[in-house]
Amino acid sequence: MKLYNLRHPEEQVSFAQAVKSGMGRDRGLFFPTEIPLLTDLNMLLSLPFVERSQRIIDAWIGDELGSDNVRRMVKTAFDFPLKLVKVDSQRSTLELFHGPTLAFKDFGARFMAQCLSEFAAGQSTTILTATSGDTGAAVAHAFYGLPGIRVVVLYPEGKISPLQEKLFCTLGGNIHTIAVSGDFDACQELVKKAFVDDDLQQSLNLNSANSINISRLLAQICYYFEAVAGIYTDIPPVIAVPSGNFGNLTAGLLARAMGLPVKRFIAATNSNDTVPRYLKNRVWAPAKTVATASNAMDVADPSNWPRVEAVFAAMKWSLGDLEGVAINEKQTIESLRELYACGYIAEPHAAVAAAALKKSLRTGEHGIFLGTAHPAKFKESVEQTLGLSIDLPPALLAVADHEILSERLAADFDQFKSHLLSVLNKKS
Repeated sequence: MKLYNLRHPEEQVSFAQAVKSGMGRDRGLFFPTEIPLLTDLNMLLSLPFVERSQRIIDAWIGDELGSDNVRRMVKTAFDFPLKLVKVDSQRSTLELFHGPTLAFKDFGARFMAQCLSEFAAGQSTTILTATSGDTGAAVAHAFYGLPGIRVVVLYPEGKISPLQEKLFCTLGGNIHTIAVSGDFDACQELVKKAFVDDDLQQSLNLNSANSINISRLLAQICYYFEAVAGIYTDIPPVIAVPSGNFGNLTAGLLARAMGLPVKRFIAATNSNDTVPRYLKNRVWAPAKTVATASNAMDVADPSNWPRVEAVFAAMKWSLGDLEGVAINEKQTIESLRELYACGYIAEPHAAVAAAALKKSLRTGEHGIFLGTAHPAKFKESVEQTLGLSIDLPPALLAVADHEILSERLAADFDQFKSHLLSVLNKKS
């Protein structure tokens, strides 16, 4: 598998190089030079999830890593279930929150951990990532206790749910968490600056576990095939993706490019509606980030958007075929209640996607919205909205009383850099 830098196409790397470096020159995202096309889709869709996923990822990197290694890595990473649940006559949801941290990010983070363990060759690595909610927990747990790997997670102080915070800020060990006085975009900007800082790169051997890392996207492609396999008829489904940094939608588009039958995708956002506005007027105009109940989607300037446009360009698709739908806070609450009336308990991110899907579906169509997090991770807001009590699943019950171990920092790069060098060099 060869990939090129979207900002500097002359920079081409292998999959291993892309995983280890995270980004290319000038913060450029890596994108595949070729997208493999899968044949015999009916046979593929009939396979169990893990076996199908092994074949999908082998099509990308089997030539570089070897098919036996790919099968082993996928089997180890995807050791938890996912479920397709019918909600009403036109909509189903793909529940992606049955992994160790109760969020869809477990798929990408656990596969990335397998990749880095494969490529590390004894070299010490520091994983540096920003999270708007779920990435931090998935990455922290995927890499927790792995020898030679330290993890630093930045998150916006006071802007993730208390249980989200407990899930990854109580681990300690090789996991270092920082609460930043600012929004997610401020956290992401600190991470981006760190990756072009020579002192930090040389001292800490930085790598990113955000959705900018290509290994995470490959893992996420797999569950789109599972979604379609569960309901596929002669009419391909419409899929609504709750979108923040747009890695999830990128993976879905890559799945479609590989041959997966999807009628169209809906990019569902909350009030941070940069992409829906752009799709209407073709003016890229990020506004200031707005805090919402669907906090993992509180991203005004999504890093993965260049990859979305790259897929459309590579496949010669019209960007006009991508539907962007923004759902405000009132509509999110209405969607939660409407889903509950159907007998389904969701959380704000799924509610955004469900509302966008309902707006978009036409007569005779069936749609799938992605359930990206367990409702218990947003216990307070869901209980208040629906007037019920949610039992904590074991993963959250185990950390509910644990102490938060995070450091608190301003959104200042010099302070952040000094802190990293001081704390991590002490631990090395």
